[in-house]
Amino acid sequence: MIPPPLRMSDQHAPAFRRYVGIDYSGAATPMSSLPGLRVFLADVSSMPSAVPPPTDRSRHWTRLGIAQWLAERISEDVPTLIGIDHGFSFPLRYFEQHDLPHDWSAFLDDFCRHWPTDNLTLRVEHVRTGVAGNGAARSGNAKWRRLTEIRAGAAKSVFHFDVQGSVAKSTHAGLPWLRFIRCQQPDRVHVWPFDGWTPPIGKSVIAEVYPSLWSRSFPMDGRTPDQHDAWSVAEWMRRTDRDGELAQYFMPNLSPEHQAAASIEGWILGLLASPDNPTPRTDTRRSAR
Repeated sequence: MIPPPLRMSDQHAPAFRRYVGIDYSGAATPMSSLPGLRVFLADVSSMPSAVPPPTDRSRHWTRLGIAQWLAERISEDVPTLIGIDHGFSFPLRYFEQHDLPHDWSAFLDDFCRHWPTDNLTLRVEHVRTGVAGNGAARSGNAKWRRLTEIRAGAAKSVFHFDVQGSVAKSTHAGLPWLRFIRCQQPDRVHVWPFDGWTPPIGKSVIAEVYPSLWSRSFPMDGRTPDQHDAWSVAEWMRRTDRDGELAQYFMPNLSPEHQAAASIEGWILGLLASPDNPTPRTDTRRSAR
């Protein structure tokens, strides 16, 4: 249900009317029904609830299904803040290594040519092992980390595959679907911070999130870890917007140099630490999703 329009007289009128938290998985193919894919939806007055897959034939979501569902929600022109748990870009070292322009749209196009992980029959492993695509021509070093990952603490590199806490697989699986959504709704979606650090009023926003920033702050209430991560993302965004504190997270305290780097590498919504005082955090992302 679409919540009623906000009244201009409301104190701390929220910038958004809906909040979507997504816990992601890069396993199997884009058509695979995966228990690691979870979607929770909240509105300005209601806490998050699980969103089931749109078809009764599938018990769990697919990556294709999530991308299509998000594009449909964005098309409704109801300002929605969407948090997705995978990396949205790569470290600057990657751009330098492959002589790529510092342009996120061009990066997505180039990545999808080499890593066609939106092909409905392909797994990330197919590209990694050379069965399809040309991943070898667009690889990275597991020691390379983005500024936002360093700031978050022990968050692993988007190139660090096959280890506990890895988000490399989900990142390589998810990037083409960001491009898909952006192409489907170019006038109604703002991918933060690549489309600008301050989202326009009335647009839906997609942002990278890191559930462990908030998940310990909320009781599990019987949810599985994947469910709780998605729930926590949606609820943190809802509460932060309700309390009038969201704007500061869209403009983290970065030096001009670091902000320029993060405009290409991306930034995790919710990190505010000073450039001179990074906030260490323990990485709790689960294995090889």
